[in-house]
Amino acid sequence: MFLATIADRIENPMTPSAHRDTFARDKLPPRETWPELLFERPELQYPPRLNAAAELLDRQVEFGHGDRPAIWQLVDGKPLFATYAQLQHRVNRIARVLVEDLGLLPGNRVLLRGPNNPMMAACWLAVVKAGLIAVGTMPLLRARELKQIIDHATPRVALCDAALWQEMATCTNPNGEHHAASLERICYFNDGENGSLEDMLSGKPGDFPAVDTAADDVALIAFTSGTTGVPKGTLHFHRDVLAMCDCFPQSILKVRPNDIFCGTPPLAFTFGLGGMLAFPLRYGASTVLAEKATPETLLKTIADFRATVCFTAPTFYRQMAGLAARHDLSSLKKCVSAGEALPDATRQLFKEATGIELIDGIGSTEMIHIFISHTPEAVRRGATGTAIPGYRAQVQDDAGRVCAPGEVGKLAVKGPTGCRYLADPRQKDYVKNGWNITGDAYSMDADGYFFYQSRTDDMIITAGYNVAGPEVESCLLEHPAVAECGVVGAADAERGQIVKAYVVLKHDQKGGSAMKKTLQDYVKSAIAPYKYPRAIEFVAALPRTETGKLQRFKLRQAAATGGK
Repeated sequence: MFLATIADRIENPMTPSAHRDTFARDKLPPRETWPELLFERPELQYPPRLNAAAELLDRQVEFGHGDRPAIWQLVDGKPLFATYAQLQHRVNRIARVLVEDLGLLPGNRVLLRGPNNPMMAACWLAVVKAGLIAVGTMPLLRARELKQIIDHATPRVALCDAALWQEMATCTNPNGEHHAASLERICYFNDGENGSLEDMLSGKPGDFPAVDTAADDVALIAFTSGTTGVPKGTLHFHRDVLAMCDCFPQSILKVRPNDIFCGTPPLAFTFGLGGMLAFPLRYGASTVLAEKATPETLLKTIADFRATVCFTAPTFYRQMAGLAARHDLSSLKKCVSAGEALPDATRQLFKEATGIELIDGIGSTEMIHIFISHTPEAVRRGATGTAIPGYRAQVQDDAGRVCAPGEVGKLAVKGPTGCRYLADPRQKDYVKNGWNITGDAYSMDADGYFFYQSRTDDMIITAGYNVAGPEVESCLLEHPAVAECGVVGAADAERGQIVKAYVVLKHDQKGGSAMKKTLQDYVKSAIAPYKYPRAIEFVAALPRTETGKLQRFKLRQAAATGGK
């Protein structure tokens, strides 16, 4: 009989850990606040001890796939690849540097910072293989945002692409505003200089035995920004990495070894970690890692590398539809859309241009990847899909009761993965009665198809990026011209939503296009550029309650009606 739930094991201790640094286990939320975990399918029956990197990489070499392509990239205008054996060799040497030269112990955290490229992928695999904990960061984050992550996860070492040195270096300046005290060492890669990570690899043997981690040892801490703008670290086990590979890609994508993946989500996003690295490796397939992508260059990548699977956000698919006729897309078979709701108009536009039915999906950083989706053959217009095999989902009212078909309520999910925040009281808000409450408003029809309505919190989802309104407000309020401000999402045909700021200027300041650009440039320079307000409206006052609380719902209403 397959194990249906671990609820009966809640009181029992976890599997003995390989971690000598117990930080992650110590920071797990109390077991009674975890969601119920389900392992109802045979492919989810994991042994008590496993190492996710060894399962993704070493197993493929053991299976005889060492000479198969693993990672593709464009070099001097030509598509070239690293084989599984070559990737394994590079990963093992990096792992040796981490352990032998940097003195890291299992359970230590390592900050990873870089665009999607082969070295970034190898670093992630090496960190996990060495029993360390990967802490990915988005390439666009600024020093103040990096400091928040570093202060939460307390990594001693960072592996950083040399192209992103500036913000990283700011965090190690002891006299700087954004100094992150725990960070002792930064090793830069894709540099070639003396002291670089590549230099440290020189002469290292190409073998490294994977650390014998427990299936429930933490493998990564993925950070997401909540509605308050304060980052939340989500703790994911080694078995969670495998579970995301053994659910969505197996049942929906039906991955084959000859598939070639490509797309835009960064490896620091769990959406990108799965689609751009873990999924293809799990099935002996390969991936194209491109550092920068536009709709035009993504189409060219598909044509140049004969890619079969693409991952990106609805905004990109909409723009790609108008350019598709210029490129040979005959190799492309599956296209996955996630990160924000997929408008039906975008789905139809892309299908008319390419003949391909987009695969919609919803996931979350807390759940690690997609849990509701559909195959191309099972599309229902306007629906995200149904709960994928391995997961259960329902729509609940405020009291936790199941809503009737067609009734709008809160999306609730459970499966082999679930929310475990890093020492964060918001655990009680995300997990209710064993269910993960995602913060999305949905309805479900009688056939089990889920229809997205909106976010239930103040998160703004723009072109696949999550932006917390309060974080942008805090940034704007630091500008000397701003007296008050409120930030909400405003509907946009191209991006789904845009960030809109309602700003009250100080009495000696004047609004207008010049001030608008000044404030936009200020936000871009202080936090990730995608968070800047594309729309700014200068107002005399903000709506507030009698106790002084900002009434964001009134701002959202104003944004929806154009201020009418």
